[in-house]
Amino acid sequence: MSIRQSGWSRRTLLKAGAAGTAALAMPAIWSPARAQNKRIVVRDDGGIYTKAYGEIFYKPFTEATGIEVVGVQANAEPTAQIRSMVEAKSYTWDMAKISQPAILMLTGGDKPLLEKHGLEADPAVASIPKQYMSEYGVGTNVYTTVLAYRTDAFKGRKAPASWKDFYDVANFPGRRALRKHPFDTIEQALMADGVTNDKVYPCDLDRAFKALDRLKKDISVFWTSGAQVEQMLLSGEVDMVPTWVSRPQAAMAAGAPVGIVWDQNIWGLDSWAILAGTPNADACRQFIKFASDPKRQAALVKYFPAGVTQPEAFNHIDAKIAPDCPTFPANIERGVKIDAEYWLKNQQTGLERYNAWLLS
Repeated sequence: MSIRQSGWSRRTLLKAGAAGTAALAMPAIWSPARAQNKRIVVRDDGGIYTKAYGEIFYKPFTEATGIEVVGVQANAEPTAQIRSMVEAKSYTWDMAKISQPAILMLTGGDKPLLEKHGLEADPAVASIPKQYMSEYGVGTNVYTTVLAYRTDAFKGRKAPASWKDFYDVANFPGRRALRKHPFDTIEQALMADGVTNDKVYPCDLDRAFKALDRLKKDISVFWTSGAQVEQMLLSGEVDMVPTWVSRPQAAMAAGAPVGIVWDQNIWGLDSWAILAGTPNADACRQFIKFASDPKRQAALVKYFPAGVTQPEAFNHIDAKIAPDCPTFPANIERGVKIDAEYWLKNQQTGLERYNAWLLS
């Protein structure tokens, strides 16, 4: 999901920042002497994430422990690379920031391709809510899909406030764009048709496609990338679009008149995960604990509105910035968590049916 690969450049964020960016003392498990020549390679999303993680996590961890951290970019869901490394016992990476569906894919067989982290009871990790945890992953970032709209297109009239409004062409006329992919789109169609947040899964595909049928002729653009969405919002090519929240936020930072609807946002989770068999697993665990510190997570908002997984992080985030974060209490409470197991089982069916619908 490209939301995790997008940038955030809001000038007010760069000025406001967050407290507590200095490295905190680490447990004495890793002393610089013991860690000499030690290095871990972490797959992240590249772009603004590599930059932010480098300043907030990687460099301070190396300074505190002597363990070098190298961040590398890879495919959005690098399950094939991880499988190849683990099966060959040839580790280009030691750990990766990956989604819940990726974790399920990598641990669903007889021989899991990820290590159990065993950090649930560790003080640095125990305060992360269970909805952001699994035995193979420690949640580090929540990403979300929202409805974005051009505020100038709704000047003098009511702006959309729900998926139902997005599907209501009669009362909310305007140019619409829709993702050229069933993920999130199916969920939006169901909620637009009256399905409540707690009943979205398992998805009733027949009902979703009936709703999509009613809207199809009014879609101006089927988008394929976050960059495309950002450009359309900047230029005013479309008035309304469901998209990853970082894209309208980036358009707003560039001066575009854009509004965001957080109600019924659809959110997913990225976690730190350790590759099975890596000789650097213990160093990875130390890094995960380091990166789970609330103050460090809070410091990420200098770079983008992070979906922090430590509730205490909001004690260190400027109150003006906090509502832009996906895990801000008022946002996460109104959201729908992506059911990773559902899409793991039904992604092929969903893709085939959606592609056929596009061509019909």
